[in-house]
Amino acid sequence: MDAAPVIQVQGLVKDFGRVRALDGLDLTVAPGEIHGFLGPNGAGKSTTIRALLGLLRTDGGSASVFGLDPWRDGVEIHRRLAYVPGDVSLWPNLSGGEVIDLLLRMRGIRPASTRRAELLERFELDPAKRSRTYSKGNRQKVALVAALADDAPLLILDEPTAGLDPLMEHVFRECLRERREGGTTILLSSHILSEVEAVCDRVTIIREGRAVERGTLAELRHLRRTKVRAEVAREPDGWPEIPGLHDLSVHDHVVSCTVEAEGMAPLLAELNRLGVVSLTSAPPSLEELFMEAYRSPGRAEGRTAPRP
Repeated sequence: MDAAPVIQVQGLVKDFGRVRALDGLDLTVAPGEIHGFLGPNGAGKSTTIRALLGLLRTDGGSASVFGLDPWRDGVEIHRRLAYVPGDVSLWPNLSGGEVIDLLLRMRGIRPASTRRAELLERFELDPAKRSRTYSKGNRQKVALVAALADDAPLLILDEPTAGLDPLMEHVFRECLRERREGGTTILLSSHILSEVEAVCDRVTIIREGRAVERGTLAELRHLRRTKVRAEVAREPDGWPEIPGLHDLSVHDHVVSCTVEAEGMAPLLAELNRLGVVSLTSAPPSLEELFMEAYRSPGRAEGRTAPRP
């Protein structure tokens, strides 16, 4: 029997005046997975996270975290999760180390019992400096260290690498993989496609407050076309019917096309008949899947809500 989802959102609706930020959103996050939550700014990612954290009341649908209602049971839920926003504000007169200790104690955790020291070293953060002297990247590091120092069963991360340099982004990804191996469930909201592609088990892509694609990267790619480029020994004198074949081009013994999954085998058979000299194929990147999800017309920043 499958374990119950850690996060379950069904038909969630949230209006801000006449703007509908969430329009029947569905989202399921399974135990122990890193789930990518994708969409551009204004698509509804942060609104969803605020609803999951119990920071706002929604107007329709349902949301649960650990089987609990975020609005009613927020205190209990917050004991079992750590949260990192995309724009971290700190107490300016406290040092970074004091802020980390305060955030941990607010969750009932003794800082000395955590991986605080290890993470400070990995993220190259000086905990003695006052928070007011920190750059945006260092403020993010403070929040990340506080969130990752303890074994919270759920991490909710909303654009957590904003301001980090590429080296620190690599450290962050290593930390997420380690936490997944330890059984932690992670919801990673981002518009950095390479970040999601590197660490996530499944993704949900949202547009105008509604899920438009969901699944593992392999499942999403299975529904998309693979790019194929082949150099062949003989120019074809015709081309057979191949299901799912698109954008075919033949020039100077080079065949270029895109093909859906069902057409790959017959395409390779035809290329082999022509004498393959070299061949390259590439599945669509997450960026291509993302752009396809947004190809239909309309604004991504929220739709006008219907009048009651």
